[in-house]
Amino acid sequence: MERPVISCDTNVMGGTPVFTGTRVPVQTLLDYLEAGESIDDFLEGFPSVGREQIIAFLEQAKDRLVAAVA
Repeated sequence: MERPVISCDTNVMGGTPVFTGTRVPVQTLLDYLEAGESIDDFLEGFPSVGREQIIAFLEQAKDRLVAAVA
């Protein structure tokens, strides 16, 4: 079974959605992207998150958005 990209656990950051295996909130990535920063900028600031996790998260978000409007 594939490891989830995002996890929510009340014992980690009070249940805030984070990248699995880290304490980095997903919202932080979204804030970076909204501010015009790149994925590389984000990875530089949060090396515990892998590029693969970011790509998988964005692909899942895209798939859910497309499914919601279809």
